[in-house]
Amino acid sequence: MRPSGRKTDQMRKVSFERNFSKHAEGSCLVRFGDTHVLCTASLEEKPPAWLRNSGKGWVTAEYGMLPRATGDRMRREAASGKQGGRTQEIQRLIGRSLRAVVDLTALGEKQITIDCDVIQADGGTRTAAITGGWIALHDCLKWMEARSMAKVDKVLKDHVAAISCGIFAGQAVIDLDYIEDSAAETDANFVLTGSGGIVEVQGTAEGAPFSQEEFLSLLKLAQDGTQELVALQKQVIA
Repeated sequence: MRPSGRKTDQMRKVSFERNFSKHAEGSCLVRFGDTHVLCTASLEEKPPAWLRNSGKGWVTAEYGMLPRATGDRMRREAASGKQGGRTQEIQRLIGRSLRAVVDLTALGEKQITIDCDVIQADGGTRTAAITGGWIALHDCLKWMEARSMAKVDKVLKDHVAAISCGIFAGQAVIDLDYIEDSAAETDANFVLTGSGGIVEVQGTAEGAPFSQEEFLSLLKLAQDGTQELVALQKQVIA
């Protein structure tokens, strides 16, 4: 039995609240159970310097956790003058995941930055950020389309969503909360497209190595879970 009482293949309740931020071109408050992440998409009408005159744009991401997103207050990274390694790794993952479904040439010489701020953390913050970040990106492109700056169906090639899976108490389970994540024998994050393509897999054995059979069971959970998330994305933007 999982601590939450969920079945092994049962995700937490997922919700998306669009247009959460008044000023951003696109925004979404995404909730995976008690993990809440605010994703905002901001448009700059010029690309990074290294892409100027290339005819291509760029999609990037930044990630951070508010001081009381967790049980104890964390010091703001700005106070120490630099980002931690975990923060850098996660924001690069978010950026890679979103760029995997974007036609950068169709975007043109512009940059969209997806800011993912964790308001409350209970495991799976990076997967929630990717899944909600896609909606913020979509809505930013809709904002651009309304101003004849881009066409959503030309720039966005597919949906992308992410979910965590792991081996907890000897069982393959989906969408780990903090209690499970902190005690899992194996922990993995899967990023998949709406058409089922694999963008990235991050998997770690916390104790004994996991088998190919166990990995395939986690992949199957992730495939089913991301398809459920994509269906929710489609529903919310319809």
